[in-house]
Amino acid sequence: MVRLIAFLVGVFFSGMLLIGLGDTIIGAIKEPAVPTAEHEFHKMPLAEKFPHDGPLGKYNKGQLQRGLKVYSEVCSACHSLKLVSFRDFAALGYNEEQVKAIAKGWKTEVPSINPETGEPATRPGIPADRIPSPFPNEVAARAANNNALPPDLSLITKARADGPAYVYSLLIGYEETQPAELLKKFPDAKTPDGLHYNPYFANLNIAMAAPLAADDQVTYDDGTKATKAQMAKDVAAFLTWTAEPKMENRKSAGWAALIFLIIFTGLAWMSYKSIWADKKH
Repeated sequence: MVRLIAFLVGVFFSGMLLIGLGDTIIGAIKEPAVPTAEHEFHKMPLAEKFPHDGPLGKYNKGQLQRGLKVYSEVCSACHSLKLVSFRDFAALGYNEEQVKAIAKGWKTEVPSINPETGEPATRPGIPADRIPSPFPNEVAARAANNNALPPDLSLITKARADGPAYVYSLLIGYEETQPAELLKKFPDAKTPDGLHYNPYFANLNIAMAAPLAADDQVTYDDGTKATKAQMAKDVAAFLTWTAEPKMENRKSAGWAALIFLIIFTGLAWMSYKSIWADKKH
């Protein structure tokens, strides 16, 4: 009796699921989705390759140092890195003195308190400090950016699908004018004043102006030519590191665990064959 009731309950719920699925399919056929400019003209990130890609990939420290330079000289004017400390830059190949120099020379000083007056003040950074935000609060950030709030970039490559490729594509994907085909098909989709057309952005129009406007916007210490594509790729790699600073350790641990499991499985199989070799099954 219990089995019969359970069977009937299962049939009932299965029937309801099939009815719901059928209604959804019929609705999609009768009322297909209305095409939109965002759906038809949004582009997926470019298939750009990075040294850290794949199970054996590792960060290129030279590239990370170049990416830090792009962030510090371009991106840090609007975007924060709240989860990163100056001392973390030692992992990029900088020694202690270099880290101190980077912290002290950072263009945004660290918020502090004047010990003599008790008034708010600022001071040069030290290795233990987090990277200071370019704005004191959200209100100031919006006021300086046409009411748009620049996101923190600490985890941006984990917060977006195809993170590094997305950042790279977005930075080089700005177009001065919208495609004629888009405006012909969607006349109301003209980019509003104060926004910028970028097909790699979800709704095609982004408040941020192109941060990498020209080649040689920064000067790399290692002599690498600072093209827009190179700067975009380097800062995308750097932001991957800020989001996953322990990625190489994670990959190494994964390979060690996999090798252990393979060896353990082999030993278990040989033990099984040895113990049961003279037994009839």
